[in-house]
Amino acid sequence: MSSMATVAPRGKETRPRNGLLDPKQWITSAPAAFRKLDPRVMWRNPVMFIVEIGAVFTTVLAALEPSPFAWTITVWLWLTVLFANAAEAIAEGRGKAQADSLRKAKTDTVARKLAKQDPAIASPKVETVEIPAPELVRGDLVLVEAGQTIPGDGDVVTGIASVDESAITGESAPVIRESGGDRSAVMGGTRVLSDWIVVRITAEPGKSFLDRMIALVEGSERRKTPNEIALNILLAAMTIIFILAVVTMQPVAIFSKDYMAAAPDTAVLDGNGVTGIVMVSLLVCLIPTTIGALLSAIGIAGMDRLVQRNVLAMSGRAVEAAGDVDTLLLDKTGTITYGNRRASSFLAVPGVAAAHLANAAQLSSLADETPEGRSIVVYAKEAYGLRERDTGELTGAEWIEFTAQTRMSGVDTTEHGSVHRIRKGAAVQVIEWVKTAGGEPDQRVHDLVDQVSREGGTPLVVAEHQDGETARVLGVIYLKDVVKEGMAERFSRLRAMGIRTVMVTGDNPRTAKAIAAEAGVDDFLAEAKPEDKMALIKREQDAGRMVAMTGDGTNDAPALAAADVGVAMNTGTSAAKEAGNMVDLDSDPTKLIEIVAIGKQLLMTRGALTTFSIANDIAKYFAIIPAIFAVIYPGLDALNVMRLASPESAIISAVVFNALVIIALVPLALRGVAYKPGPASALLRRNLLLYGVGGIITPFIGIKLIDLVVALIPGIA
Repeated sequence: MSSMATVAPRGKETRPRNGLLDPKQWITSAPAAFRKLDPRVMWRNPVMFIVEIGAVFTTVLAALEPSPFAWTITVWLWLTVLFANAAEAIAEGRGKAQADSLRKAKTDTVARKLAKQDPAIASPKVETVEIPAPELVRGDLVLVEAGQTIPGDGDVVTGIASVDESAITGESAPVIRESGGDRSAVMGGTRVLSDWIVVRITAEPGKSFLDRMIALVEGSERRKTPNEIALNILLAAMTIIFILAVVTMQPVAIFSKDYMAAAPDTAVLDGNGVTGIVMVSLLVCLIPTTIGALLSAIGIAGMDRLVQRNVLAMSGRAVEAAGDVDTLLLDKTGTITYGNRRASSFLAVPGVAAAHLANAAQLSSLADETPEGRSIVVYAKEAYGLRERDTGELTGAEWIEFTAQTRMSGVDTTEHGSVHRIRKGAAVQVIEWVKTAGGEPDQRVHDLVDQVSREGGTPLVVAEHQDGETARVLGVIYLKDVVKEGMAERFSRLRAMGIRTVMVTGDNPRTAKAIAAEAGVDDFLAEAKPEDKMALIKREQDAGRMVAMTGDGTNDAPALAAADVGVAMNTGTSAAKEAGNMVDLDSDPTKLIEIVAIGKQLLMTRGALTTFSIANDIAKYFAIIPAIFAVIYPGLDALNVMRLASPESAIISAVVFNALVIIALVPLALRGVAYKPGPASALLRRNLLLYGVGGIITPFIGIKLIDLVVALIPGIA
């Protein structure tokens, strides 16, 4: 048997935690930045493609008529293109180490395919054929034993095993995978720690979860989102407008040349007029190069932030849609509540001591291995000071285990020939047991049961029967679906974002209403069936709202597919993961709130840097246009507010600043603009003040400082 490759936990150590301007990152991204100079790659970014054409043009002109000014402009134009490519390369390269380890797990794994494809005969001794994992096809049955790597995505059809998913999720705690139910799905590249399972492969070759994750972290299959496409179209349109504007300056250039010949003492650029190099410089400074250079990196970094939180987005569209979500549908169990009801109080009927009820509740729950039964034992100990006991303490006791059929648990003890019976369970079953034993619960018992139900809890009745006496009810245990800490605050934050939250549950309306009120959700859908979820999603979408939801079961698949953002749990079924457009590797349903915040952060980052870029261009006009044309139109000198050293220095300073500002904004593009929940008007105002005003002021300071340096270099300006 071939040894299986092991994979290090998800490479968080390979991700830069800080220092996004670390020279090592620029060095490692340099080869990719040069490869991206290929026009077949560059044309996808119209703005930077124009800059590259301009750089080629100035290179030719500088070679024909060499001068320090011409070569300085040429070098910085090429650097502008390379800096833009490097920003994208850094964003893509942040997941490269992780992709390499994942790919190794895929290619080094050997699959043990069942010689006879019949799960009914599966066992560790069944005959198998070893083949490379990439050769598996959909429907193949493979045997995986302890210590071996699961060769592909699939569902467990036989057996149960403990699985280490740290290679994918980064979590070291193993999980249980077994046939049937919602925990049957397994991923290729994960490792079986104990026992054995037979897996039916569900992914087509090259389309496994691992393949998609590799493609995502490498950025090789990232597609532009609708918002990004629209912004690209806008930037391309602005670029075309400025190209036309610069081209029409040629007559001015001819006039300028004649004018300078007549008045050489006022010559611009040594009497050569508005040369081709100056026109290219003008064009590069006018078009929105800053956002054009960073646009792709912003999108890649947004998806990367999701990967860092163990969320795999199947497309950039899903991340973008998360930023526009208006309605969140959240399952109650496991999302809003802990999922296991817990004992919160013992309500004794009149005439029964609370301590007696607590003792009976604890004894009758010792044989109940459900989470609810365990919580009763713990609550009796903590609230009533009862010591911890186990089923081995009572000699000769007959323990009644809880089953789904009887819906009761308890214990029968014998003392002096008399049998003492205690039962705890669902109200209907225990009350019927009491009646069968000759008792008749009075109205006070029914009142307690109704009280617990009205408050959104689950009532369990405790009763006892001693030989020779009438069976009686001792009281009611209040089981509460405990809301997770901090949920109300989180929903309040979502409300501040303008997002409506809807709790989806199979509980009855009365229970659902009580939990919804405690959790602080805006609305709830009780007794929800799959078709009810679909109908709710359709109603919200018909009203023009974007809907997000989470799910893990096959019955959630239709709703996950219909939602604009469908987040499937990694522990869920293959059907759920195929239907959703995101998969949460940690299977934490509350992460949907983080996903929405990341989506909004992506949109805000794109908007903020677009605002900065346009404002930045406006400021550059005051540097370069007066420098070029003030000699022809002296009135333009009033716009030369920076009082730059010379026309040549003004042009060089603007071009250099244009390149350096890209480097300065790379960390912000990769990290994202900080998002704080609030009204859209407040966010817009903040954007305009911080990035609009900042985008205007920064070039004035930056260009002036560069001009002071350029003026000190002899022969350039």
